[in-house]
Amino acid sequence: MTAIKSYQALQVNNHQRKQVTDLITVEEMLGISVNGEPYTITMRTPGDEEALTRGILLTENVYANHVHNPVFDIVERNEEGVITKVNVQIPQDELLAGIHEKRNLLSVSSCGMCGKYDVDVSLHGVLKPTAKLNLLLVPKLFDTMAKHQQLFTKSGGCHAAALFTIEGQFLDCKEDIGRHNAVDKTIGQVLLHHQLSLAEILLVSGRVSYEIVSKAHKAGIPYLCSVSAPSSMAIDYCRQSGITLLAFCRGDKFTVYAGE
Repeated sequence: MTAIKSYQALQVNNHQRKQVTDLITVEEMLGISVNGEPYTITMRTPGDEEALTRGILLTENVYANHVHNPVFDIVERNEEGVITKVNVQIPQDELLAGIHEKRNLLSVSSCGMCGKYDVDVSLHGVLKPTAKLNLLLVPKLFDTMAKHQQLFTKSGGCHAAALFTIEGQFLDCKEDIGRHNAVDKTIGQVLLHHQLSLAEILLVSGRVSYEIVSKAHKAGIPYLCSVSAPSSMAIDYCRQSGITLLAFCRGDKFTVYAGE
């Protein structure tokens, strides 16, 4: 499996040392081009490259068509067969303003905003859910996501994001070493299957920062739930944009920072 690798290491426990073999989550570069022109290089866990690209194009305001999926081509693989460069073909008249906000540095796995310049952080429009979220669903949704975290079970080194309908029907779950990549992958996957209109609940396994909120907003997802903490900016923007934010979701406990 290209998403994890085996490494030899020295484990120290109560002053006792021993050699161990650990499974580690892979981090690899992926270069994304649009119409043959470089757009960004993102650090991610290999796998689901088309879904990741599709999600990035939507959440970074490059291509917002929910019906037509652009032509996706694999341009290059490394010596291990991992995809390292891809290209998508998008009609020029459908390219949005995000195409002009190319990242001038690597987008590292821990930061989806890094390397970007002239960034407009405003979120335009207030989201309105089709119904209120049943609080009894919340722990069940996280239990479902946990069952799909196979890479985390093996390596302990990756995040997950999952999408559900307002009734709690599972749509998709993706894992990646980067929180924002996991979100882009799962959004992209449901886009590829023309199901994004059904997605109203986004679960994430890590902290919630502005970049996660902005991706949820761009995808039109009104409920955002996390096992970890939110940032102040995440709370402020959720309150402004109509996103209901639940954080520290652990078992039957959670804290609502925005929304009803």
